[in-house]
Amino acid sequence: MHDNAIKMNKIVALLLLFLGGQAIGGQALVENLRFWSAPDHTRLVFDTSDPVSHKLFTLSNPNRLVIDLQNARLNGALPKLGSHPLISRLRSASRDDKDLRVVLDLKTAVKPKSFELKPNRQYGHRLVLDLYQSEESPQQQSGKRVVKSISDSGYRDVVVAIDPGHGGEDPGAKGRNGTYEKEVVLEIARKLAALINKESGMKAVLIRDGDYYLGLRKRMSLAREHRADLFVSIHADAFKDSRAHGSSVYTLSNRGASSEAARWLANRENSSDLIGGVTLEDKDDVLASVLLDLSQTATQQASHQVANNLLSNLRQVGKTHKNTVQKAGFLVLKSPDVPSILVETAFITNPTEEKRLKSSSHQNKLARAMLDGIKDYFNQSPPPGTLLAKAAPRKHVISRGDTLSQIAEQYQVTLNSLRQVNGLSSNSIRIGQVLKIPGT
Repeated sequence: MHDNAIKMNKIVALLLLFLGGQAIGGQALVENLRFWSAPDHTRLVFDTSDPVSHKLFTLSNPNRLVIDLQNARLNGALPKLGSHPLISRLRSASRDDKDLRVVLDLKTAVKPKSFELKPNRQYGHRLVLDLYQSEESPQQQSGKRVVKSISDSGYRDVVVAIDPGHGGEDPGAKGRNGTYEKEVVLEIARKLAALINKESGMKAVLIRDGDYYLGLRKRMSLAREHRADLFVSIHADAFKDSRAHGSSVYTLSNRGASSEAARWLANRENSSDLIGGVTLEDKDDVLASVLLDLSQTATQQASHQVANNLLSNLRQVGKTHKNTVQKAGFLVLKSPDVPSILVETAFITNPTEEKRLKSSSHQNKLARAMLDGIKDYFNQSPPPGTLLAKAAPRKHVISRGDTLSQIAEQYQVTLNSLRQVNGLSSNSIRIGQVLKIPGT
């Protein structure tokens, strides 16, 4: 009997050792709480051992948010907040010995949204909570849209929207030595923005300027709210073969453009979005389709032109993964009226390139190469009404598919003035020929 008791004690001890941090009595464990502050909201993520049912409600005088997690308990302690714009204190307590209540003491009223996420490659079960301020502060309202700055001469700056990929609980790809894509692309983006802001007639806008998550369509809409002339999304590639290397530049595929066109046409009556400054809401089906097609065609041509310029300059920094611009259906490239490109700076899964991506000097080289490509594009095709368009002379190198009438339309000059300034007696042009563009 004594031996059996000893054996049973050993079995219980082994079970307790095995269970360790596992849920007891069927309770889910809240293993961690992470939070990020974006310009327009704060995101909290509860990492849980199992799916959890939850309820949340707000209280006033003072402002509080209460989250009840059913059949759950906290494993450890809640994180320290430090100075936070919305939350003054976090606290938790057990309810009825089975549920967990988490209370957020708030500095202002919020509008909470919550949803659950299933496990992926990086994380297990998650409960996500987004907190939006009930009323926008003056700082948020003033920062919501960047007005293109106008000089005394009446001309404006060119606006470049720079979008570092991923962020927050979406780290992107991970290198062998633990480097996260979201961190290195943010550093490269900041360096590129600083270089652009030093250029006369150019202004950079960072779509993400911190470690927080932004949805892909939110990134598109922010670029359009800032009335960007160009959208550049920066990433670091990954592949199962660690030998894969080199940078790549992408534009939107025709299939991606077609699917987006169908979406815009289907939603145009309920959307305040504009295509090149023209709303689709009051247009019939045929006219709306034609307007959208014209806008997308011009945008795709411009995107391909700037992508070629960037790829050419990136070759001077290191090897490229492909010799030509690639096409894909990336959602962030689908804005129909903002030329958009996606740059894969290197393969973070390649140990050599991972090391380079972490190097500040290499980040500067990548940023400089991208700047040179962007400048090449805007020198060739400055948007009308900008300081760069005012600067002369402008030139256009004829490429395959170009026609004189298309070039005149692109630079918003007359066909006759284009012929006159170049001494042309007809509309005949040849690939590689350099045309002077009349001043606007």
